Amino acid sequence: MQYINRLVLATLASLILSGCFPSNDLGRKEYLLQGNTMGTTYNIKVVGENLDSGKLQQGIDEKLKQLNQEMSTYIADSELSKFNRSTSLEPVKVSTGLARVVKEAMRLGELSNGALDVTVGPLVNLWGFGPEYRPETVPSDELLSTTKASIGLDKLTFENGLLAKKIPGLYVDLSTIAKGYGVDLIAEFIETHGINNYLVEIGGEMRLKGFKHTGELWHVAIEKPLSTERAIHQIIVPKDNAVATSGDYRIYFEADGQRFSHIIDPKTGKPINHKLVSVTVIHPSSMTADGLSTAMMVMGEEKALAFAEKNDLAVYIIVKTEHGFVEQSTVKFMQYLK
Repeated sequence: MQYINRLVLATLASLILSGCFPSNDLGRKEYLLQGNTMGTTYNIKVVGENLDSGKLQQGIDEKLKQLNQEMSTYIADSELSKFNRSTSLEPVKVSTGLARVVKEAMRLGELSNGALDVTVGPLVNLWGFGPEYRPETVPSDELLSTTKASIGLDKLTFENGLLAKKIPGLYVDLSTIAKGYGVDLIAEFIETHGINNYLVEIGGEMRLKGFKHTGELWHVAIEKPLSTERAIHQIIVPKDNAVATSGDYRIYFEADGQRFSHIIDPKTGKPINHKLVSVTVIHPSSMTADGLSTAMMVMGEEKALAFAEKNDLAVYIIVKTEHGFVEQSTVKFMQYLK
């Protein structure tokens, strides 16, 4: 499932912060599990004693394979691909996983007044950033208008586990939220094994709980929003939470001297065009943080901060100015700054 890689968070640091286990926990070992999924990589650290890491990773891979089979737009016979190809307007029963993600995507879409819209896929494809890999060209106004007519959350319904289209050609792409869901899914799976100290990261989205094997809290590095290098901008300590970051500086194309971001504004049908370059959200759910970070990138600086404060969200943004980068955060985020 080659989702658009919005890798802005880097697990570059598990640095130093006091905080410790009870003395009988200090002998625990940290296990690193790594693999590939959703067109990106996963990195998982779990802390425990005498863990069967091979069996644990096998279970993780099975969960992620099932997720891909449910909601990938790159797998032709996935549950979501079949729904997208169908022209029927009849409601269809969907799997528990797909239902969970669609329900949250629609809730966040309504909450953000359409800034997050999982039906925007045709526009993403039109601009060359989706699975169809179209040429990096600027579409005509006529083609944009025609394509915009085929999107909109108001054309999708989900009731009692049944998903339905209101127009035959509606296309659903969950890439803005499914990586976060994958993180939650794996974190929940790990906890069923009695493990309560871990870091789960998939393509930059993550969820953390407890402590490292050393007794230190997990630390996370937010990258500088630069396309030319990888460098740390800020260290945060999320505690028992998830972290997701969205940015527009890694995936883009240039045409006629203008840069076009992969993040599409559903209202205009065009790539975003403002000075907000990075949004980081801390939330108990990685799926929710993932969707919110994208929604606020679409909104732009002022609307994003107002939205975050109104909804009591822990949000950190980076804005590009003529004098360099300027960061701002909500009051709720400040407790996580190192």
